[in-house]
Amino acid sequence: MSRTPQHPQFRLGIGPTSKYTPMLFPRLRDPYINYRNRHLLHVMRVTLALAITFGLIEVFTIPHASWALVSTVMVMGNLPHIGGVLDKGRQRLIGTLLGATWGIIITLVPNTPPLVVPVWTLAGIAAATFVTFKGRHGYSGLMFAISLLLVVGDGTQELGTALWRSFNVLVGTLIGILVTAFVMPQKATDVQRFVLAETLDKLARLYHAHTSSTGSPDLDTQPLLKASSSLMIKQRGLVDAIHRERRLTRDELDTIISLERRMLSTIELLLETHWTTRDGHDHIAAMEGLRDRQHCLARDLGTIAFQVRTGQPIDVELTPFDLARYSTSARQATASSGRALFSPAGYLWLNRELARLTQELVDTLSDLQRLPSQRLRKRAQHHVLSTHSPFPDDHNQRDPNS
Repeated sequence: MSRTPQHPQFRLGIGPTSKYTPMLFPRLRDPYINYRNRHLLHVMRVTLALAITFGLIEVFTIPHASWALVSTVMVMGNLPHIGGVLDKGRQRLIGTLLGATWGIIITLVPNTPPLVVPVWTLAGIAAATFVTFKGRHGYSGLMFAISLLLVVGDGTQELGTALWRSFNVLVGTLIGILVTAFVMPQKATDVQRFVLAETLDKLARLYHAHTSSTGSPDLDTQPLLKASSSLMIKQRGLVDAIHRERRLTRDELDTIISLERRMLSTIELLLETHWTTRDGHDHIAAMEGLRDRQHCLARDLGTIAFQVRTGQPIDVELTPFDLARYSTSARQATASSGRALFSPAGYLWLNRELARLTQELVDTLSDLQRLPSQRLRKRAQHHVLSTHSPFPDDHNQRDPNS
């Protein structure tokens, strides 16, 4: 089976050095550009949505228009991803429509006794709160209550005022959704791909670094450990938005993140086992062929990261760790004082466990039919991908398509 060239680390470079000059519109929807500038683009989208809302209410002189502006900000807020905005916008629309409808029904009932309207209002809010309490539609319940109270009010306001306010909520919500979906959209699934690739790059560098270090690795590896953990937390925060984009399910994402965390924990244990004692470290370093096998696994991690980042099908052939050739040496390991050393055996088992988890991750990613992206593959060729590697023995490896 053909192997993808090894790419332990890649940095996206966009600028005049590119061989291509794509048209403006494709660049505006380019996932690489959107990811690199996601903070700035989100600010621009929110500003544009508010400007559109301002213009709309000025041209048509819509009464009580401040509710439209508030709704636009509330829907977009700190949610830059299509999936998050669609979820929140959908809940806001459902809650507003149902709450306003229930309020109109209550208000239009003729000759109601004095306490009927408040009681029915409270009953509706109680029912909505009960239904949404344990589910993921709590925001719909909140908007139901707000819309209902806007229509009913204190019983003295005109029905027209309440209806205009509800209308403005719908207008602001729709503008927020449309701007997020069509103006340089940021997909949570794309962010997940890039963050996953960055995590795997860091795990590869972390695993490779400790095999090449001549001293205790604590000072060098701590920033990488913290960064890797932070990236996994970021992935966890994207789960709901990705699920709403209908690309990956929550169970699939949970499996991927769980495997990443176990791989990181295994590498942390490897670092500790490697330096338990100087005698143990020297014994591990003397195992012939072990370092080459470790460097190969690190490069495989980098290859997986490259394939994820560029939207390719995951196709990496891993060589399992063969512990038999080292078993005798590990069992007979002794310190200079003559006592038995257990760290070499544990260290070998952790290496095999990391290789097993990596293979499980490859199998999981390769089974996800909607993870590869033709859009990413198509746009990747328009960018310069720097193949600077943190691994000394890989400095001559280059992607022929970069």
